[in-house]
Amino acid sequence: MTPASPTSAVFTAAVTLKPTQPERFDLAFTATTQPCPWPKAYGGDLVAQAAAAAMRSVTDGKSLHSMHSYFLRPADIGAEVRYEVEVVRDGRGYSTRQVRGYQNGKPLYICLAGFAAGEAGAAFHTDFGEDVPDPEDLPSSAEYLAERGGGSMTEESKAYWSGGRGFDMRHVPGPVYLTVEGERLPHQAVWLKPFDPLRPVDGLTDAQRDLAALAYVCDYTILEAVLRVLDLPWARPGLVTASLDHAMWFHRPGPVSDWLLYVQEAVAADAGRGLGTGRFFTRDHRHLATVVQEGLIRPT
Repeated sequence: MTPASPTSAVFTAAVTLKPTQPERFDLAFTATTQPCPWPKAYGGDLVAQAAAAAMRSVTDGKSLHSMHSYFLRPADIGAEVRYEVEVVRDGRGYSTRQVRGYQNGKPLYICLAGFAAGEAGAAFHTDFGEDVPDPEDLPSSAEYLAERGGGSMTEESKAYWSGGRGFDMRHVPGPVYLTVEGERLPHQAVWLKPFDPLRPVDGLTDAQRDLAALAYVCDYTILEAVLRVLDLPWARPGLVTASLDHAMWFHRPGPVSDWLLYVQEAVAADAGRGLGTGRFFTRDHRHLATVVQEGLIRPT
């Protein structure tokens, strides 16, 4: 059953960190992975939590401009992860941090994060074109799933897809929850917006929180263009997916409050792995961020 009041609080709870005594590097924080109906925690929790930890370690006004991550082990759901931050370099224009996530005494996530002071320079960004339907003309996940079922979908997973992820998501040309709606082409787009206004997060400015929001939500659908071209819906019995590595570049600031368009493309699939790219645009076509991710895709 769809939650009565879907809320973006699931995201802000995920990126609310508690400072703790470092055991390995310079700074440390703990955070808790959020509920989901799968055997392992959502990978976007780890990316966003590590981004928040890295941003909290930079105090001279520089902004996060890139992250490069590896997922080493699955994370337990609803359990604490310790993030240890190493201050690798602080320069006048750029800074670098390494963040390692630990659970049950073992490393499960690692990333390098780059920060930039910003400077004057030429500007360019791509566009997403004019032929994308408006989000108001598309069904929400809850509306699409209301009278549908099948495959490996349970009531718990249906509720999660419908309203448990913190963001309203609307697919172009159609979702890949139960079947692959639309053509089996190696690209798709997803309109997304928080279910309600994002709450303040302790230790982060609103601009930093919004960067963490992009890092959080990007992992939900980044492999869907690969699934689409392979004709593999999420509810296909036996399908197993997992994030392997991830890179993200933040080009320019923008509030995560109105609809964003997440344009995605499948680049390659072979040997049980798939590579997808994604670009976040504001509704007025400003390109905010770019994502590349490789994932495990095991049909049976």
